[in-house]
Amino acid sequence: MPLPHDAGAGAADHPVRPVRLGVHGSPRTAAELVAAAGRDRRDVEFVPYDVADPFGPLRAGEMDVLLVKYALREPDLAFGEPLLFDDRALLLGAHHPLATRATVSVEEVADYDAFSCPGDFPPYVWDQVVPPRTPGGRPVRRVHPMTTVEGMVDLLARSTAVHPSFRSLEDILPPHIRAVPLHDLPPAPVSLAWRNDAQLPIHVRQFITDVERSTRR
Repeated sequence: MPLPHDAGAGAADHPVRPVRLGVHGSPRTAAELVAAAGRDRRDVEFVPYDVADPFGPLRAGEMDVLLVKYALREPDLAFGEPLLFDDRALLLGAHHPLATRATVSVEEVADYDAFSCPGDFPPYVWDQVVPPRTPGGRPVRRVHPMTTVEGMVDLLARSTAVHPSFRSLEDILPPHIRAVPLHDLPPAPVSLAWRNDAQLPIHVRQFITDVERSTRR
């Protein structure tokens, strides 16, 4: 999507702070994108956001852009082209019956309790993260409240609950939680999003351009 123009030349062209990039979960993907774009890590501040309110900080002006998965249908937000694709994985406790498998099917997710859509997270996106039904038509029991990553990990560790998630979370999981690849869910497109009603400063527009250009190579 075309980027809004900056507010004008002069002082606005000389940022007094780094680009504030919203991230959730592992920061590794964000760090790799920044490096691939040839940007100094000091030019970017990673700003964690809560899965229960993923767009609140962006709308409040507390971040400039954020990494999102899947296409958005938010009237006040724009999103760019896919930068990469995040493979799917099933998160579960190391004690779980599926924990030693090399891969699992989404059809098997229906045998266990999963997590419901949290807070203000868009339900149409959550339906892609945790499908309400498997491709074979089995209902997925989305019964556990999703609160924080720590809360999810705690429940996975003491139950047979599962969470269809992403391979990118592997490096932040504790040893007693596994991420088993889901071989029959397509990977999630990852892109940058920003407020489409905002006057993006030139250094933010340039950051988006640099990141998107680097992923086309």
